[in-house]
Amino acid sequence: MTLLLRLLRQSLVGLVLLIGLTFLLGVLYPLAVWAISRVAPDAAEGSALVVRGCVVGSAILGVDPKAPDGAPDPYFHARVVGASAPVNDPFAPGSPSAGLPSNQGPNSDTLKGWVEARREAIARRDGVAPQDVPPDAVTGSGSGLDPDISPAYAAIQIARVAKATGKPEREIRALVDEHTQGRQFGFLGEPRVHVPALNAALGLRPASCG
Repeated sequence: MTLLLRLLRQSLVGLVLLIGLTFLLGVLYPLAVWAISRVAPDAAEGSALVVRGCVVGSAILGVDPKAPDGAPDPYFHARVVGASAPVNDPFAPGSPSAGLPSNQGPNSDTLKGWVEARREAIARRDGVAPQDVPPDAVTGSGSGLDPDISPAYAAIQIARVAKATGKPEREIRALVDEHTQGRQFGFLGEPRVHVPALNAALGLRPASCG
């Protein structure tokens, strides 16, 4: 009888702990996390960039936009997305799924070939000399999804964007200046231009937006 009572008591304690922890970790904790996320709801919803009710991209992901083959290219382009490149294309696919680092080091002939091919392609696209293409234009970031580019890379794209959009170069340059951020805290990093926000300010919307 004593053994039975002990078993019943232990079972009751275990049941109480199970119910208590289920309520604490399965109800209160998720509610607390959800409540904290509502403090800055934009940050909890993917940091979407919205133009006239349409999500045109993310504020933290640098997905490089692509113009249709043969069509004018009105976009400011981000850095190379991802780490690897197809055999016949020096640029990685413009998709967040490609955002992985590579194992290509500074002595890699493969990486050198990608960089040279990208430099030539960007120089042709933007009508500049290959030596005027800045380093960040031909290399990916650590994450492979950097939404920012250098002011130098933005500058060589202004003439092409102005011609493709029909806007004056001074207007495009003013938008670039408006979307250029200085060093963090005044001394960390380098000045940078936020590409997704800049393209959104130009009124460029994905085809899915109509």
